[in-house]
Amino acid sequence: MLNRRTFLKTGALSAAAVATGAESLLATPYDPLPRQPRTVNPIRVRGMVRAQGRGVGRVAVSDGLQVVDSDADGRFELVTSADRGFVWVRVPAGYEIPLNPSGTARFYERIDPARSEMSVAFDLTPLGVSDERHALLLLGDIQTETEEEMGWFHERSVPDLRQTVRELGDTHVFGISDGDIMYDRLELYPEYERGVNRIGVPFFQVIGNHDLDTESRTDEASTDTFSRHFGPRYYSFDRGAVHYVVLDDVFWHGSGYLGYLDADALTWLAADLSRVEPGAPVVVATHIPVLGSYHARQGLTSPDPPVAIMNREALYRLLEPFRAHILTGHTHELEHVFESGTHEHVAGAICGAWWSGPICWDGAPNGYCVYEAAGEEISWRYKSTGFDATHQMRLYAPGADPVAPDAVVANVWDWDPRWTVRWFADGEPRGLMTQRPGRDPWSVELHSGADLPEHRPWVEPRITNHMFQAPVEPGVAEVRVEATDRFGRVYSERQAL
Repeated sequence: MLNRRTFLKTGALSAAAVATGAESLLATPYDPLPRQPRTVNPIRVRGMVRAQGRGVGRVAVSDGLQVVDSDADGRFELVTSADRGFVWVRVPAGYEIPLNPSGTARFYERIDPARSEMSVAFDLTPLGVSDERHALLLLGDIQTETEEEMGWFHERSVPDLRQTVRELGDTHVFGISDGDIMYDRLELYPEYERGVNRIGVPFFQVIGNHDLDTESRTDEASTDTFSRHFGPRYYSFDRGAVHYVVLDDVFWHGSGYLGYLDADALTWLAADLSRVEPGAPVVVATHIPVLGSYHARQGLTSPDPPVAIMNREALYRLLEPFRAHILTGHTHELEHVFESGTHEHVAGAICGAWWSGPICWDGAPNGYCVYEAAGEEISWRYKSTGFDATHQMRLYAPGADPVAPDAVVANVWDWDPRWTVRWFADGEPRGLMTQRPGRDPWSVELHSGADLPEHRPWVEPRITNHMFQAPVEPGVAEVRVEATDRFGRVYSERQAL
């Protein structure tokens, strides 16, 4: 069956490749993959893209492999097959995101396998405001396993998100849940959908490894429940000058998963990006990081298959012509990785360290990311649940970190190399703090040992790259740390000694 992972039949991923890991998966990433002819019955899809009763031309429509454009009258036609699952419209800039009753995006129609011909109409509504300025709420790893945890999402996260939407005012806002919406309890999807409805803006969904039907013995069937709720597993849309892409990078092999982009998805992505002007901003959302830096922090030369995309070079190659940002989750920590011309943003988690307390295991607060676009320029910030937007670091007095017992320590969780972190002793400037790998002292307190945290005792504090320190001499009464982000925004915290 060719509907999900064509490479299973073409030999791109054999059982031996799963056993040997990254080395075989990364071999000759740019070579074209041989394709087997389809044996399923063809289905001719004729349709219209229209708005206010009139056809809309030059809008991309896809079945996940081929991409066609509507003509000047809004008509399109493609020959597909039942195994493709869906046909969908790439929602263009300037139009509202169509919605399911739950508030999730409805830009797709299911292919009827009993038909040899079918017709589809995609009705679009012009936006009431310009989307040249727009905002994206990126929710990493909601990951609710129980009704109690889903209650915490509704009680803590949803009101915070609603407040952020209010603060954004007339800006066009939408959201992306970046995978691991559930923690294997897929019957709780309706409660997530209720949360989306309460937030009040359209949401797109990325599939994560804990959103799969894990009783499936094949990857083909592992997204059935997800797709019943949210449609296709990869697709794209436009907001203002920014092109957005959602990808499924979780490959399920019957007893586990790894990061991988299949041949159909890469074929589709090439066709999709051919309709984007070179140099334009492209934002790609996946669940598993493309690369991340966890392996480097462990002293390893390459990442393990479950925590990175094994054939990432193919993705990098497709993104070369664009100003590409890749938004990922999965690891429940914040970091920025710059590789092959892309900027990868690894998002902190809504659930923190799996709903075990107020922080992720790198010490970053539970929260989400807010991206704002103004034309082709994109800015971002991390929004800590329960705090205002200026809460961007945590300070510790000398003695809190045994690695630097005489130093003030700062965790600046959304730091990247274009930030500056300065410190002041009793109001006197002392220069830049020293950045170093380390563990957040509060995470050490909350998460260390076989019995902590009580809710998830397997969570342990993780080494992160966003720790800073400065030695403080005796007699200093107060230290102030001032962090300036790449957009010139200044954040300040004080620590009494």
